[in-house]
Amino acid sequence: MKKLESNFLNMVLVLTGIAIFAAITLASVYTLTKESIDNSKQTKREEAIRAVLPPFDHVGLKPVEMNNGVETTTVYKAYDKNNVLVGAAVESSSNNGYKGHIDILVGFNLKGVIVNYIILDQNETLGLGSKMDTWFKTNKGKQNILGKNAGLAHLNVRVDGGEVDAITAATISSRAFLFAIRNAYFEFKSNMEIPVIESEIDNDSTRQNSKVSTSNLNKPEMEGQDQ
Repeated sequence: MKKLESNFLNMVLVLTGIAIFAAITLASVYTLTKESIDNSKQTKREEAIRAVLPPFDHVGLKPVEMNNGVETTTVYKAYDKNNVLVGAAVESSSNNGYKGHIDILVGFNLKGVIVNYIILDQNETLGLGSKMDTWFKTNKGKQNILGKNAGLAHLNVRVDGGEVDAITAATISSRAFLFAIRNAYFEFKSNMEIPVIESEIDNDSTRQNSKVSTSNLNKPEMEGQDQ
């Protein structure tokens, strides 16, 4: 077999062959793993939705997604086994956190009452703004927003005339979090199949989340510069 001459053309051909082989290999790996990755993401999403809503049977096949050019909001409608709407989980965000983007998932029942929330993504200061994952579900002072009707409650920090205690030394983070909650409620109410009948505080939702709400009652606050 004649040995290839070591010249520029042969080098280009060899490198091109290697590049094509690598591209085909990567495409094959992506194809094989994509379904598994997608299924894993779907499972985690469903677990998160179940964590913030009353018991339900299934979520609508196609979520409602809105994009105002700055922030994207997604509404996941939940139904019982008879396909009757029981509430919705809304993924909402704010870009005005102390360190930028905050992404949350919050659940509402049909009265517009906040059942629960979880933080999906945040980069706030550790021990200050990062405490939003538990602060607003702790039964201490006026921190807890669970069980409140988002259409009737004044979901702003108290320093801005609202009724919610900001995280100690993290007012900016608290404002961003509550903005995301208010934005989530707006999209929830705008996309319901039936009118939202706003009512006062829902005691059932409050009792349902009592274990979560009281988990940090004895956790000491951290002193620091107010954000």
